[in-house]
Amino acid sequence: MLQVFRLSAVLAFFALVPGLGLAQGASVAFGGLKQDTSLPVEVSADQLAVNQADGTAVFSGNVLVGQGGMRLAAGRVKVEYTADGSGISKLFASEGVTLTNATDAAESREAVYTIDSGNVVMTGDVLLTQGGSALSGQKLVIDLKAGTGVMEGRVQTVFQPGKAKN
Repeated sequence: MLQVFRLSAVLAFFALVPGLGLAQGASVAFGGLKQDTSLPVEVSADQLAVNQADGTAVFSGNVLVGQGGMRLAAGRVKVEYTADGSGISKLFASEGVTLTNATDAAESREAVYTIDSGNVVMTGDVLLTQGGSALSGQKLVIDLKAGTGVMEGRVQTVFQPGKAKN
């Protein structure tokens, strides 16, 4: 899911200047993160509880959600269906969330994926990694349709500089 993220020039500037920390928020360009949100959503888990009255289902224990190349793992995922019951409206993941694609990963305590808008909001000790680079904060909002994101809440970064050209 998090195919490639490239830190913006602002992040690169802060990383190159010692003593400057990233404060409240940082925009992140995720490159090839775009996801086709119309693809089927597959869910597997140890247990499923369905509530017809409120139109929800709760998957628990080793939950794995897949959509295209994106994978979301969590201890618990509540599925909220559309009003007419024809599809999934939102996924509420909790109990340790990991969102991955082939090369990158984001971890948080909780996440909400709104299918129609393509927005994923990850909250609580968020850590986004790609190779040796890392970006952390308290909230990461990803727009899967646009391939962009914003990290908020005492943002910190560590990334590996490229080799200098001789």
